[in-house]
Amino acid sequence: MESVVGQSIKTSNIFSFFKYLYGQHQSSSLYMKRLKALKQIIQHNDLHTYFQPIVDLQSQQTIGFEALNRPLPSTLFNSVDQFYEFVGQTDCVFLFECFCRNLSLKRFKERLHKDLVNKNFLVFLNIHPNVLLDKKYHSGETLQLLKELGIKPQQVVFELTERSAVIDFVEFERVLSHYRSQGYRIAVDDVGSGYNSLKTLIYLKPEFIKLDRSLIQFIDQNSEQQQLVTLLMKYAEQANTKIIAEGIERQEELDYLHRIGIHYAQGYAIGKPAKEIYMGKIRVGDHEDRGSH
Repeated sequence: MESVVGQSIKTSNIFSFFKYLYGQHQSSSLYMKRLKALKQIIQHNDLHTYFQPIVDLQSQQTIGFEALNRPLPSTLFNSVDQFYEFVGQTDCVFLFECFCRNLSLKRFKERLHKDLVNKNFLVFLNIHPNVLLDKKYHSGETLQLLKELGIKPQQVVFELTERSAVIDFVEFERVLSHYRSQGYRIAVDDVGSGYNSLKTLIYLKPEFIKLDRSLIQFIDQNSEQQQLVTLLMKYAEQANTKIIAEGIERQEELDYLHRIGIHYAQGYAIGKPAKEIYMGKIRVGDHEDRGSH
C-alpha cells in the first residue's frame, strides 16, 4: 500500500514539474513575442499619439497639451497599462522613452494649426524618472530636435509619474537643475494617488503639481477630498508652483475647482484626448470659454 502511495506522490511531483516547465516555456515565449512587437513599434512608429488640452480655469484659455502615446490594438497586450508595464520589464525603457519623446514633439509640431503656432503652448511629455538620470539622456539631443522643430525648451514640461519612486533625491535634484538651466519645466503626476510621499514635491520643487483623479472625482460632494486639495493649494502657493486638476469629468467638479481657485484643469469635461490638436472648452459660472474660438 505504501509503495502505491509513494508511486502516486512521485507521479504527482513529476506532473507538477512538467507543468511548471510548460508554464515557464509559455511565459518565455509570450515575452519574446511581446519584445519583438515592441521593437517593431519603435522601428515603424506604430503608436497613436493623442493630445489632451489643459486649460487655465480662471482665464479659461488653453495653456497647453499633454501628449499621450498609445499602442495599436493587439492580441499580445490586453490594455495600455499592460503594454507600459511590459515596457518597464525590458531593457528597452531608455530607447522607448526617447522614441516616445521624439514622436510626441514631431507630431505636436505637425498637428498644430498654422494660426496656433505662435501661441507658445506648453507640451507635457510623460517620462520615467530613471530615464532623466541616465547620462545618455543629457546629450542635448532633445535640444537639437527642438531647434529643428522650432519649439522652445520653455514650452516643454517633463511630466514625472509619482508612481515611479525617486530614491536618490539629492542626485535627482541636481539632474533637474541641469534641465531647468536649459529651460525645461517639471510636473509631478498622480499626486494624491498614494504611491509616493510628499517628499517628492519638497525635493523636486516642480513647476506643476498634477492632482490625481482620485482626489478630483466627486470632490464637490466629499469634504475630505476638499480639505486635502485645500492643503495642497496652500503648499503650492508657498512653493510658487501651479496645480493642475486631472480627470475632471463632471460640470459640478469643474465649477467647484473654479470656485476655490485651482489654477489649471484637464479632463473629459474640458476635452478628450484626440489626434488633432484642438482648444479646450469650458463653461464655469456665467462665462463661456473664449479660448476655443
